[in-house]
Amino acid sequence: MSSTRQRATQISFEFFPPRDPAGQAKLVTNVAHKLGALGPAYFSVTYGAGGTTKDGTQQTVRSLIEAGYAAAPHLSMGADDSDDIRSLLDNYATDGVTRIVALRGDQPSGFGAHRFAHNAEALVRLIREHSGDQFEIEVAAYPEVHPDAQGAEFDLDFFKRKVDAGADGAITQYFYNVDAYEDFLERTAQAGINVPIVPGVMPITNLDALIRFSDKCGAEVPRWLRQVLADKQDDEQGTINFGVEVVTRLCQRLLALGAPGLHFYTLNRWGATSRICQNLG
Repeated sequence: MSSTRQRATQISFEFFPPRDPAGQAKLVTNVAHKLGALGPAYFSVTYGAGGTTKDGTQQTVRSLIEAGYAAAPHLSMGADDSDDIRSLLDNYATDGVTRIVALRGDQPSGFGAHRFAHNAEALVRLIREHSGDQFEIEVAAYPEVHPDAQGAEFDLDFFKRKVDAGADGAITQYFYNVDAYEDFLERTAQAGINVPIVPGVMPITNLDALIRFSDKCGAEVPRWLRQVLADKQDDEQGTINFGVEVVTRLCQRLLALGAPGLHFYTLNRWGATSRICQNLG
Protein backbone atom coordinates (compact mmCIF):
# COMPACT_ATOMS: atom_id res chain seq x y z
CA MET A 1 0.00 0.00 0.00
CA SER A 2 1.32 3.40 -0.96
CA SER A 3 -0.46 6.74 -0.91
CA THR A 4 1.85 7.95 -3.71
CA ARG A 5 1.05 5.13 -6.11
CA GLN A 6 0.77 6.34 -9.70
CA ARG A 7 -1.62 4.65 -12.10
CA ALA A 8 -2.22 4.93 -15.83
CA THR A 9 -5.44 6.51 -17.05
CA GLN A 10 -8.19 3.95 -16.55
CA ILE A 11 -11.91 3.47 -16.84
CA SER A 12 -14.06 1.46 -14.49
CA PHE A 13 -17.75 0.68 -14.23
CA GLU A 14 -20.10 0.35 -11.27
CA PHE A 15 -22.90 -2.22 -10.98
CA PHE A 16 -25.45 -2.95 -8.30
CA PRO A 17 -26.16 -6.62 -7.46
CA PRO A 18 -29.23 -7.95 -9.31
CA ARG A 19 -32.08 -9.35 -7.22
CA ASP A 20 -32.16 -12.84 -8.69
CA PRO A 21 -29.95 -15.37 -10.53
CA ALA A 22 -31.51 -14.52 -13.91
CA GLY A 23 -30.68 -10.85 -13.46
CA GLN A 24 -27.17 -11.72 -12.38
CA ALA A 25 -26.62 -13.92 -15.40
CA LYS A 26 -27.86 -11.14 -17.70
CA LEU A 27 -25.58 -8.62 -16.02
CA VAL A 28 -22.47 -10.75 -16.47
CA THR A 29 -23.13 -12.22 -19.93
CA ASN A 30 -24.70 -9.13 -21.50
CA VAL A 31 -23.87 -5.84 -19.77
CA ALA A 32 -20.41 -6.77 -18.45
CA HIS A 33 -19.60 -8.41 -21.78
CA LYS A 34 -20.48 -5.22 -23.69
CA LEU A 35 -18.58 -2.93 -21.31
CA GLY A 36 -15.74 -5.41 -20.87
CA ALA A 37 -14.88 -4.90 -24.54
CA LEU A 38 -13.82 -1.36 -23.60
CA GLY A 39 -10.99 -2.68 -21.42
CA PRO A 40 -11.98 -1.47 -17.94
CA ALA A 41 -9.55 -1.74 -15.05
CA TYR A 42 -12.35 -3.27 -12.99
CA PHE A 43 -16.06 -3.47 -12.29
CA SER A 44 -17.20 -2.37 -8.84
CA VAL A 45 -20.29 -3.80 -7.14
CA THR A 46 -22.31 -1.81 -4.62
CA TYR A 47 -23.24 -2.86 -1.10
CA GLY A 48 -26.77 -2.02 0.09
CA ALA A 49 -27.64 0.02 3.18
CA GLY A 50 -26.38 -1.76 6.27
CA GLY A 51 -25.03 -4.61 4.15
CA THR A 52 -28.51 -5.54 2.90
CA THR A 53 -27.07 -6.85 -0.39
CA LYS A 54 -24.04 -8.57 1.18
CA ASP A 55 -24.77 -11.98 -0.35
CA GLY A 56 -25.73 -10.48 -3.69
CA THR A 57 -22.59 -8.37 -3.76
CA GLN A 58 -20.39 -11.39 -3.03
CA GLN A 59 -22.08 -13.53 -5.65
CA THR A 60 -21.94 -10.82 -8.31
CA VAL A 61 -18.25 -10.26 -7.61
CA ARG A 62 -17.57 -14.00 -7.86
CA SER A 63 -19.50 -14.25 -11.13
CA LEU A 64 -17.56 -11.37 -12.66
CA ILE A 65 -14.23 -12.86 -11.58
CA GLU A 66 -15.22 -16.28 -12.91
CA ALA A 67 -16.05 -14.59 -16.23
CA GLY A 68 -12.51 -13.21 -16.35
CA TYR A 69 -13.03 -9.66 -15.12
CA ALA A 70 -11.44 -7.80 -12.22
CA ALA A 71 -14.12 -6.98 -9.66
CA ALA A 72 -14.04 -4.68 -6.65
CA PRO A 73 -16.75 -5.03 -3.99
CA HIS A 74 -18.01 -2.00 -2.15
CA LEU A 75 -17.83 -2.49 1.61
CA SER A 76 -19.19 -0.59 4.59
CA MET A 77 -19.30 -1.59 8.24
CA GLY A 78 -22.95 -0.69 8.65
CA ALA A 79 -24.62 -3.02 11.14
CA ASP A 80 -21.82 -5.62 10.89
CA ASP A 81 -19.31 -6.08 13.69
CA SER A 82 -15.57 -6.17 13.06
CA ASP A 83 -15.37 -9.98 13.03
CA ASP A 84 -17.97 -10.13 10.26
CA ILE A 85 -15.94 -7.67 8.19
CA ARG A 86 -12.73 -9.63 8.76
CA SER A 87 -14.43 -12.84 7.65
CA LEU A 88 -15.76 -11.10 4.55
CA LEU A 89 -12.30 -9.77 3.72
CA ASP A 90 -10.86 -13.29 3.99
CA ASN A 91 -13.54 -14.60 1.66
CA TYR A 92 -12.81 -11.88 -0.88
CA ALA A 93 -9.09 -12.61 -0.74
CA THR A 94 -9.83 -16.29 -1.43
CA ASP A 95 -12.06 -15.32 -4.35
CA GLY A 96 -9.24 -13.35 -5.96
CA VAL A 97 -10.39 -9.82 -5.14
CA THR A 98 -7.52 -7.32 -5.09
CA ARG A 99 -9.42 -4.04 -4.70
CA ILE A 100 -12.01 -2.84 -2.16
CA VAL A 101 -14.15 0.30 -2.32
CA ALA A 102 -14.43 1.28 1.36
CA LEU A 103 -17.37 3.52 2.22
CA ARG A 104 -19.24 4.78 5.24
CA GLY A 105 -22.37 3.54 3.54
CA ASP A 106 -26.01 4.16 4.35
CA GLN A 107 -27.62 2.55 7.35
CA PRO A 108 -31.07 0.95 7.40
CA SER A 109 -33.72 2.78 9.40
CA GLY A 110 -33.82 2.38 13.16
CA PHE A 111 -30.22 3.26 14.00
CA GLY A 112 -30.96 6.74 15.31
CA ALA A 113 -28.07 8.93 16.42
CA HIS A 114 -25.63 5.99 16.33
CA ARG A 115 -26.24 5.18 12.69
CA PHE A 116 -22.79 6.39 11.61
CA ALA A 117 -20.74 5.17 14.57
CA HIS A 118 -18.65 3.20 12.05
CA ASN A 119 -17.22 5.44 9.37
CA ALA A 120 -15.03 4.96 6.33
CA GLU A 121 -11.84 5.93 8.16
CA ALA A 122 -12.42 3.18 10.72
CA LEU A 123 -13.15 0.69 7.94
CA VAL A 124 -9.95 1.56 6.06
CA ARG A 125 -7.93 1.09 9.26
CA LEU A 126 -9.61 -2.27 9.91
CA ILE A 127 -8.84 -3.48 6.39
CA ARG A 128 -5.20 -2.48 6.67
CA GLU A 129 -4.81 -3.98 10.14
CA HIS A 130 -6.38 -7.27 9.10
CA SER A 131 -5.34 -7.67 5.46
CA GLY A 132 -2.20 -5.55 5.16
CA ASP A 133 -1.50 -4.76 1.51
CA GLN A 134 -3.76 -7.53 0.20
CA PHE A 135 -6.19 -4.99 -1.25
CA GLU A 136 -5.92 -1.70 -3.05
CA ILE A 137 -8.41 0.53 -1.22
CA GLU A 138 -10.56 3.17 -2.88
CA VAL A 139 -12.57 5.64 -0.82
CA ALA A 140 -15.19 8.24 -1.69
CA ALA A 141 -14.51 11.92 -2.37
CA TYR A 142 -16.97 14.80 -2.73
CA PRO A 143 -15.92 17.76 -4.92
CA GLU A 144 -19.27 19.44 -4.16
CA VAL A 145 -18.93 18.58 -0.42
CA HIS A 146 -20.66 15.64 1.30
CA PRO A 147 -24.27 16.54 2.13
CA ASP A 148 -23.73 15.59 5.80
CA ALA A 149 -20.51 17.60 6.18
CA GLN A 150 -20.44 20.73 8.34
CA GLY A 151 -18.52 22.53 5.60
CA ALA A 152 -15.92 22.20 2.87
CA GLU A 153 -12.91 22.27 5.21
CA PHE A 154 -14.50 19.70 7.52
CA ASP A 155 -15.17 17.45 4.54
CA LEU A 156 -11.62 17.85 3.22
CA ASP A 157 -10.19 17.02 6.64
CA PHE A 158 -12.21 13.83 6.82
CA PHE A 159 -11.08 12.86 3.33
CA LYS A 160 -7.47 13.34 4.40
CA ARG A 161 -8.04 11.11 7.43
CA LYS A 162 -9.26 8.32 5.15
CA VAL A 163 -6.17 8.65 3.01
CA ASP A 164 -3.89 8.76 6.05
CA ALA A 165 -5.61 5.61 7.32
CA GLY A 166 -4.37 3.75 4.24
CA ALA A 167 -6.50 4.52 1.17
CA ASP A 168 -4.70 4.21 -2.17
CA GLY A 169 -7.09 6.32 -4.20
CA ALA A 170 -10.54 7.85 -4.38
CA ILE A 171 -13.62 7.86 -6.57
CA THR A 172 -15.75 11.00 -6.49
CA GLN A 173 -19.47 11.44 -6.28
CA TYR A 174 -20.72 12.36 -9.74
CA PHE A 175 -21.04 16.02 -10.69
CA TYR A 176 -21.65 18.16 -13.77
CA ASN A 177 -19.54 21.16 -12.77
CA VAL A 178 -15.93 20.65 -13.84
CA ASP A 179 -14.87 23.65 -11.74
CA ALA A 180 -15.86 21.74 -8.61
CA TYR A 181 -13.44 18.94 -9.48
CA GLU A 182 -10.63 21.34 -10.39
CA ASP A 183 -11.09 23.23 -7.13
CA PHE A 184 -11.14 19.96 -5.19
CA LEU A 185 -7.85 18.89 -6.76
CA GLU A 186 -6.29 22.21 -5.82
CA ARG A 187 -7.52 21.98 -2.22
CA THR A 188 -6.38 18.37 -1.81
CA ALA A 189 -2.93 19.25 -3.15
CA GLN A 190 -2.67 22.14 -0.68
CA ALA A 191 -3.64 19.71 2.09
CA GLY A 192 -0.85 17.32 1.12
CA ILE A 193 -3.17 14.66 -0.30
CA ASN A 194 -1.54 13.01 -3.31
CA VAL A 195 -3.57 9.90 -4.11
CA PRO A 196 -5.27 9.55 -7.53
CA ILE A 197 -8.79 11.03 -7.45
CA VAL A 198 -10.94 9.51 -10.19
CA PRO A 199 -14.09 11.42 -11.18
CA GLY A 200 -17.34 9.52 -10.89
CA VAL A 201 -19.50 9.95 -14.00
CA MET A 202 -23.26 9.53 -14.22
CA PRO A 203 -24.61 9.15 -17.78
CA ILE A 204 -27.86 11.04 -18.37
CA THR A 205 -30.79 9.08 -19.82
CA ASN A 206 -33.82 10.31 -17.86
CA LEU A 207 -34.51 13.64 -16.10
CA ASP A 208 -36.72 12.28 -13.30
CA ALA A 209 -34.20 9.59 -12.39
CA LEU A 210 -31.35 12.07 -12.49
CA ILE A 211 -33.12 14.51 -10.16
CA ARG A 212 -34.08 11.69 -7.77
CA PHE A 213 -30.54 10.34 -7.53
CA SER A 214 -29.01 13.80 -7.28
CA ASP A 215 -31.32 15.00 -4.52
CA LYS A 216 -30.50 11.88 -2.51
CA CYS A 217 -26.72 12.15 -2.81
CA GLY A 218 -26.31 15.92 -2.84
CA ALA A 219 -25.07 16.25 -6.43
CA GLU A 220 -25.94 19.53 -8.15
CA VAL A 221 -27.73 19.43 -11.49
CA PRO A 222 -27.15 22.86 -13.10
CA ARG A 223 -30.28 24.84 -13.89
CA TRP A 224 -29.48 25.04 -17.61
CA LEU A 225 -29.16 21.26 -17.76
CA ARG A 226 -32.46 20.73 -15.97
CA GLN A 227 -34.20 23.11 -18.35
CA VAL A 228 -32.88 21.54 -21.54
CA LEU A 229 -33.69 18.05 -20.28
CA ALA A 230 -37.18 19.20 -19.30
CA ASP A 231 -37.73 20.40 -22.86
CA LYS A 232 -36.77 16.94 -24.13
CA GLN A 233 -38.71 14.98 -21.52
CA ASP A 234 -41.16 13.55 -24.07
CA ASP A 235 -38.34 12.55 -26.43
CA GLU A 236 -36.56 9.55 -24.92
CA GLN A 237 -33.99 9.12 -27.68
CA GLY A 238 -33.40 12.86 -27.88
CA THR A 239 -32.77 12.91 -24.12
CA ILE A 240 -30.28 10.05 -24.39
CA ASN A 241 -28.47 11.63 -27.36
CA PHE A 242 -28.22 14.97 -25.57
CA GLY A 243 -27.07 13.28 -22.37
CA VAL A 244 -24.33 11.40 -24.21
CA GLU A 245 -23.13 14.66 -25.79
CA VAL A 246 -23.11 16.57 -22.49
CA VAL A 247 -21.35 13.85 -20.52
CA THR A 248 -18.82 13.25 -23.31
CA ARG A 249 -17.83 16.94 -23.14
CA LEU A 250 -17.65 16.69 -19.35
CA CYS A 251 -15.29 13.71 -19.57
CA GLN A 252 -13.12 15.40 -22.17
CA ARG A 253 -12.66 18.40 -19.88
CA LEU A 254 -11.90 16.16 -16.91
CA LEU A 255 -9.25 14.24 -18.80
CA ALA A 256 -7.76 17.52 -20.06
CA LEU A 257 -7.43 18.56 -16.41
CA GLY A 258 -5.36 15.44 -15.78
CA ALA A 259 -8.00 13.15 -14.25
CA PRO A 260 -6.35 9.74 -13.74
CA GLY A 261 -9.41 7.92 -15.06
CA LEU A 262 -13.19 7.83 -15.18
CA HIS A 263 -15.57 5.72 -13.08
CA PHE A 264 -19.00 5.29 -14.64
CA TYR A 265 -22.16 4.74 -12.59
CA THR A 266 -23.85 2.49 -15.13
CA LEU A 267 -27.09 1.57 -13.29
CA ASN A 268 -26.51 -1.89 -14.83
CA ARG A 269 -26.92 -0.54 -18.36
CA TRP A 270 -24.33 -0.42 -21.11
CA GLY A 271 -25.77 1.75 -23.91
CA ALA A 272 -25.09 5.38 -22.94
CA THR A 273 -21.87 4.53 -21.09
CA SER A 274 -20.52 2.64 -24.09
CA ARG A 275 -21.34 5.50 -26.45
CA ILE A 276 -19.58 8.02 -24.20
CA CYS A 277 -16.46 5.86 -24.04
CA GLN A 278 -16.48 5.39 -27.80
CA ASN A 279 -16.74 9.17 -28.25
CA LEU A 280 -13.68 9.52 -26.04
CA GLY A 281 -11.75 7.08 -28.21
